Amino acid sequence: MQYTGSRKMGELFNFDWKAQRWNLLFLLGSVIGGFISANWLQPDVPLNLSQHTIQDLQKINIRFDGNIVPLQLFNWDFLATGKGLLMFLRGGILIGFGTRYAGGCTSGHAISGLSNLQLPSLIAVIGFFIGGLIMTHLIFPLLF
Repeated sequence: MQYTGSRKMGELFNFDWKAQRWNLLFLLGSVIGGFISANWLQPDVPLNLSQHTIQDLQKINIRFDGNIVPLQLFNWDFLATGKGLLMFLRGGILIGFGTRYAGGCTSGHAISGLSNLQLPSLIAVIGFFIGGLIMTHLIFPLLF
């Protein structure tokens, strides 16, 4: 079979959707589950966050409003801005690419892979941790 486009770059982009239809159902279930959780399963009490964390958020111009996610960032008005749309699109693409490239998601590697003592999962989890530190301390303050 002759591949065209991105499939020439390697096996990473060689994915047979017809044989893997369950992935679309999983995606649909994730979206529906997120909607149900956000709209009907939230507690009525505000989040109990440490004062130090609230001060750190204020330093990068994010105000704590008592919600699990700051409404300042996670709302339709922010998504409608150029900055918000770029952040959501880039984040989604990076998550999708990273999950496919790493051969699984962060929790899959951390829980299943490490419990089975798999070296690739250990390397992936170390990479996730380093990436999280870089994002938190270097990139995130630049974005806000």
